[in-house]
Amino acid sequence: MSHSEEGIRYLSAADVTGLVSRIDVPAVIRQTLLAYAKGAAGLSPEAALRWTTGSGHAARSLILPGWADGAYGCKIINASLGNVERGLPRAAGLVVLDDPETARPVCIMEGARISALRTAATSVVAVTAVREPADVTRLAFLGCGRQSETHLELLAPLTPALREVRLFDLDAGRAGHFAARCRDLLGTGRQIRVTSTAREAVEGAALTVAATTTTEPYVDLDWVPPGGTFVNVSLDDATEGLLLGADHLIVDDWELVRTDDHRLLGRLAAAGRVVGPDDPAPDGSRRVDTEIPRLLAGQYARPVTATDRVVINPFGMGVSDIGLAAAVLDLARRTGEGTLLPC
Repeated sequence: MSHSEEGIRYLSAADVTGLVSRIDVPAVIRQTLLAYAKGAAGLSPEAALRWTTGSGHAARSLILPGWADGAYGCKIINASLGNVERGLPRAAGLVVLDDPETARPVCIMEGARISALRTAATSVVAVTAVREPADVTRLAFLGCGRQSETHLELLAPLTPALREVRLFDLDAGRAGHFAARCRDLLGTGRQIRVTSTAREAVEGAALTVAATTTTEPYVDLDWVPPGGTFVNVSLDDATEGLLLGADHLIVDDWELVRTDDHRLLGRLAAAGRVVGPDDPAPDGSRRVDTEIPRLLAGQYARPVTATDRVVINPFGMGVSDIGLAAAVLDLARRTGEGTLLPC
């Protein structure tokens, strides 16, 4: 990625949105995760600053460093649960990319779109590795915010057989807004239904995406139908029963999951109830079956049958943000987009 130019290239939200629309995002994320599996990409521990706002809401700032195929940098992603009440997106951030030779920052870009897309693309490539999206007839979303919308953007062209989308959100207005967005993205011929309970949305869905802000698990194993795939994007929608009872439990990076005590899976690891994919599971516990990079690299030998329940629990790897941001910067340089700021 080394490139000599005077100044730092700044890419605004509008710049990033335009550039990334011309990139095959799932392909970039898949390539980055495969590079990670081969040791050609990596990350270092994230730093987290957490606080309670004056209005009593949880807030945090995360810094996720990573490198991918010669690109180095970090994502800074901040969020406050009180933002929704203010009419603001819950999360916002920046990605900073560095010159691999001089280590000088060469690009600052708006990070919320990068973060949302890499999260959704990680889900999509993982789901595609264990299921055939073209066969999905019913899709469910728990939580009707930006993450669910971004997931639907990437899933829509992959699910031609889709007949029904079920939505649940504690905020009826947000659910209604997302329902309208579903109709825009999917066109006619699909039923879009806002359900009165989360269970009603999940039951019978071949694929469920949970993207809420809850810290209280509530989705049990028996909600997910045989053959169903549950993507636990957010903190704690999946209960202990679902995590421990699923036929296949897949994470993106076990070390990140294991060391995080803000999510149920990390707390189960600390209690010895869940162990990593390379560890023997003691009595009364289960082993994570594999990690997404290994899955994509063909290193997971156990077949996923048509009736198996699969839980995909992506933590969020900074290396994926860097891989996608590097592709965006490369295109911006080739097209001359963005603003050069003096150093």
